[in-house]
Amino acid sequence: MVSGPPGGGKSTYAKRLAEDLGLRYFTTGSIFRQIAREMGVDLVKLGEIAEKDPRIDLEIDRRALEEAAKGGVVVDSHLAGWALAWVADVLIYVKAPVPVRIARVSKRDRVSEAEAIDEVLARELSQWRRFKEFYGFDSTDLSVYHLVVDTSALGVEEAYRVIREFVVAALRARGYRLENQGSGEG
Repeated sequence: MVSGPPGGGKSTYAKRLAEDLGLRYFTTGSIFRQIAREMGVDLVKLGEIAEKDPRIDLEIDRRALEEAAKGGVVVDSHLAGWALAWVADVLIYVKAPVPVRIARVSKRDRVSEAEAIDEVLARELSQWRRFKEFYGFDSTDLSVYHLVVDTSALGVEEAYRVIREFVVAALRARGYRLENQGSGEG
């Protein structure tokens, strides 16, 4: 499970881990985006709707749990680390300071920094509210995670090496044989 806030790097690192270790990749963000498209709203608005309707998060968590239960998967999710900690072998949280994440989201989504600020902060506040109210989790408490990495403190490759080495060691300690470990480079 790779979790973190928007712009923290969770998708970047989760995809690389899945590819490098020969695992499937699953992202809850695609489900949230799909629901937003189906409802004809943006992500911020869907977050507001989800604050009043727990069925949205429950459906996302149900699908993430189904994927996790199959095994052999890296799940990329903003918040599922708290809700699904009991099924994950390794829980990674990637983070970065707000200004760094704003710049990343602005570049990734091709929006102004002002738009990125509004979206990122609104989404984070909505997620915090929903998880506190519906699940009783405080998404600022990272104690459930096995490894927390500030992705702004290292380059992408250096941060990936730290994450990958930790995941490989943790999985081996749990008795997993890793068939496809790739080079860990590029």
